[in-house]
Amino acid sequence: MNKILKMELAVIFAVFIFGMGISGYMLIEKWSFLDAAYMTAITLSTVGFLEVQEPSNAGRIYTIFLIFIGVGYFLYLAGVIVQSIVEGEIKTLLGRQRLDKKIKRLENHYMVCGYGRIGRVLCNFIKEDTKNIVVIDQDETQAEVLEKNKIHYLIGDALDESLLIKGGIKRAGFLVAALATDTANVFLVLTARQLNPDIYIMARASSPGVGKKLLVAGANKVESPYDTGAVSMGLKLLRPTVSSFLDVALSRKSDAIQIEELFIPKKSRYTQLALKDSGIRQSFNLIIIAIKKSSGEMIFAPHFETLLEARDTLILMGKTEDLQAFGKALDPE
Repeated sequence: MNKILKMELAVIFAVFIFGMGISGYMLIEKWSFLDAAYMTAITLSTVGFLEVQEPSNAGRIYTIFLIFIGVGYFLYLAGVIVQSIVEGEIKTLLGRQRLDKKIKRLENHYMVCGYGRIGRVLCNFIKEDTKNIVVIDQDETQAEVLEKNKIHYLIGDALDESLLIKGGIKRAGFLVAALATDTANVFLVLTARQLNPDIYIMARASSPGVGKKLLVAGANKVESPYDTGAVSMGLKLLRPTVSSFLDVALSRKSDAIQIEELFIPKKSRYTQLALKDSGIRQSFNLIIIAIKKSSGEMIFAPHFETLLEARDTLILMGKTEDLQAFGKALDPE
């Protein structure tokens, strides 16, 4: 039974008892409605004021009965209130403990610091691929939204080292610095890089010139939402068809066509194979758009003689099920 239903029952029960008390005095003692209501009120509340009139023996017996009913009601009402408070606190405590245990088990996960407009959209996009996300935000009102969206979260200052450690930064693979100010993002990047030298950090820059500071602080990639948004709008104006295609291919909302990147591990059976011998096109119906070598070199529209090597990243286009099948074949483990 939920809290609202319990409260509704308590109110209905109170009205019923009060009405029953008035009716009883009017029938037994033949009192007026006002006298009966007054007597019922002082009886149920047990305040002990003087009776309006001397009751009969039947009226006294009825008063005793009404006192027991009133005391029982108030005990019930107190129990409902205390239970609601205790259950709420226990539920919150147990929920927080379960969430902390889940966070402790995460590895190579995404940490998003700041759940504003940018952070929220970013988390929704990441959730299409994985649920291994931990959000850190200082606004306590965001807790309800994060629980509703089923995202792991911590409430507090993202610049606090202990909170970052609690969020698993030493085990995390990626961190997004999307705090409200550029200064806060610079300090966050510095702290995160010290705690985990190998983590990939993407930082948000709002002001011109801050990007270089974020890169020096340790960010791997810096993005300005305003610049990115302007470029996207320009592309939609100048290249609407290309823009529409990319929107479909880069989203997870359509299974018709997707663009994905897949990493070739050292033990993959595709290492040291030429593209023509790999059978990727024939077996999985995938198009290789580009290959990013471990050195950082990007090979677009690779030649069929191009050699696939360990630690290469393939950028492919095809249907979702074909990409998933090739991903499993690429790294069976």
